[in-house]
Amino acid sequence: MRFLPAIWLIVSLVWLPVPASASAPRQSFDLRVLQAPTLVKVDGNRQLVYELHATNYAATGLLPTRLDVLDAAAVGQPLASWSGAELLARIAVAGSGKSPDAAQGLASGVHAVIYVEVELPAGVATPQRLIHRLAYAAIPASAHDQGELSGGATTVLQRAPVTVAPPLRSGPWIAVYGASFPRGHRRVLFALDGQVHIPARFAIDWIKLDAHGRHARGDEQRVANWFGYGEDVLAVADGTVSAIRDGYPESRTLENPRHPLGEGSGNFISLALGDGRYAHYEHLEPGSVRVRLGEQVHRGQVIARLGFSGDSTGPHLHFHVSDGATPLTGEGLPFRIDGYAVLGSYPDLGEFAAGKPWQALSPDSQRTRHDDMPAASTVINFPD
Repeated sequence: MRFLPAIWLIVSLVWLPVPASASAPRQSFDLRVLQAPTLVKVDGNRQLVYELHATNYAATGLLPTRLDVLDAAAVGQPLASWSGAELLARIAVAGSGKSPDAAQGLASGVHAVIYVEVELPAGVATPQRLIHRLAYAAIPASAHDQGELSGGATTVLQRAPVTVAPPLRSGPWIAVYGASFPRGHRRVLFALDGQVHIPARFAIDWIKLDAHGRHARGDEQRVANWFGYGEDVLAVADGTVSAIRDGYPESRTLENPRHPLGEGSGNFISLALGDGRYAHYEHLEPGSVRVRLGEQVHRGQVIARLGFSGDSTGPHLHFHVSDGATPLTGEGLPFRIDGYAVLGSYPDLGEFAAGKPWQALSPDSQRTRHDDMPAASTVINFPD
């Protein structure tokens, strides 16, 4: 008789009805931050810049409808939020770099990357840990067509970005970059060693302009007519040459075919800056490299000339910092430029492509910048 209570308990557990208010578990997204964010100052504003990776494990398509970034120590008012088309523009399907269609969402098994920039207002402390709240809808819609989950917890790294000198002289130069570009630096992921990386996460393409916003004199199809072509490229700090390539041919016109993986950088120089950080210069003019592998260089030293080698749509200097010794390895790291002057910006890059003037700063605006990154599409002058 002493076994009857145990038997009754088992039966009651099996047959006890589930409350109507309980929600059934469902498959949805796996959320992860692979590279922890680091605080960086962009045009005077503090930002956390990183990527949230989302993989759909449901048997049906899912459409992300809202993303909130929260301080894990004070979950309440989000630090940043995006929804609808604004959120979809921040999402890229891994491998293609293209944003998903709102009518299709992310199919079952698809891995996507959500590009996040969280601006921290003055007076707001830097959070030590972040968490994400993602709302989604099923496609096609079903009885349980909406859901919400929290995940992607990440620690905010407290390491300060490296400060570098300008990689070029004078100007005007436009800083071209943007997470929304389908083939932009942040949307190109490399899985070369069993782990995915974004080496050029904070890369900037520098293109020289004239006072009217034009980037070439005469026929712009001729590479030599671009204002920046042949300009001196400078060492941004004392360092050691960790990798190098010179003599890679370049086209004399803008009719430039795609190059095999590993050759897209064209002629390049990588400098070891110390503390596990490397500066990378790409698309250099053939035969212009003035340094050797292992050579010690000094801040401001001329190391090469700006060119058009590799995968390039026009002569420019591609510059980025990473924790990898060569351009395509490692994770892209933020950096700060120790001094430059802002002339204005292009709210629409189509105006820049058409060779039109930039939008100048108002007369009372602060022009000089120290120890920060220029905002995307900013036009600046470096010291002579």
